[in-house]
Amino acid sequence: MAACSLSADAALLIDWVNVGDAGNAADTTGRPNPVGDVANDFQIMKYEFTNAQYAQFLNAVDPDGTNPNKIYNGLMGSDARGGISFNPGSPVGSKYSVKTNMAAKPVNYVSWWDGARVSNWLQAGALNYGSTDASALAPQNNGAYTVGALDNGPAVAKNAGATIFLPSQDQWYKAAYYKGDGTNAGYWDYTTQTDVRPTAVTANSVGDGSAGSTGNFVNGANAADWNGQDGNVTTVGTNGGPGAYGTFDMGGNVWEWNDMNGEAGGNRELRGGELRLSTLQTSSSAQFGIQSFDPSAAEDYWVGFRLASVAVPEPSVSVILVLAGGMMLRRRRH
Repeated sequence: MAACSLSADAALLIDWVNVGDAGNAADTTGRPNPVGDVANDFQIMKYEFTNAQYAQFLNAVDPDGTNPNKIYNGLMGSDARGGISFNPGSPVGSKYSVKTNMAAKPVNYVSWWDGARVSNWLQAGALNYGSTDASALAPQNNGAYTVGALDNGPAVAKNAGATIFLPSQDQWYKAAYYKGDGTNAGYWDYTTQTDVRPTAVTANSVGDGSAGSTGNFVNGANAADWNGQDGNVTTVGTNGGPGAYGTFDMGGNVWEWNDMNGEAGGNRELRGGELRLSTLQTSSSAQFGIQSFDPSAAEDYWVGFRLASVAVPEPSVSVILVLAGGMMLRRRRH
């Protein structure tokens, strides 16, 4: 894919998968605390949030490129593994552009707070669809989460009524490892529906994983060499899988932020393993906790996120929410 500028007027498409089997049993095997039980059906992104999607967020909420809440990390542009450039001379609303071959790679150099602000932005648009007020695109600090102007202080709780949010650790864990098909089905050790340790993918010259969309593979162990890098992010959905509910890349590629079940304080967690680590680190027992007083400290090329959402009632196949400014959030059910 060539470098491109994605404005707030473009269509934002997000593929969601349903995670059913509400009321499933938790995983208690070898864990200090039970994890994975979720009382209600929900949805989660099929793929990690990409550079293309994040560039649209940046251009929508920061059209002048002033970066007031540090939602853009300069390493996204200067580092070869980052995927978004900042162009101060570009027109208002198109200051941020996706780098060549990076549109479908997971966004990285993002904090938990960045994921919370994306949730706020999407929720504001979804709750105000049809609005002609351009300011409906702008909220970063209120909605699913009420966050301060700076990325510091205790982590905040998810607000009541949040419809788009960072997944709780139970939601993330269930989507990644639960076997599905009932409430006592048990858990896989790895996100590709297996108890066998995955093989690390390699990558072609544009960063597509060698596995395609099937097989017991993940992006790990610095094996995906391209763009002059010893290990790099790879195109979402090309690294083997999927999981039982249809998710991809929940093992490897980048660590993903969890919301620690929505409560204030405590740690914010990263799960799923990442491109530098042994494929063993993509197992259900691997996790990385970040202290709540500085969750932005983990901004790096090996950190990203995916979002979760409330379930969409049957029997719709595709619900399109029109956001202010003509943007669309497409929720695809599978």
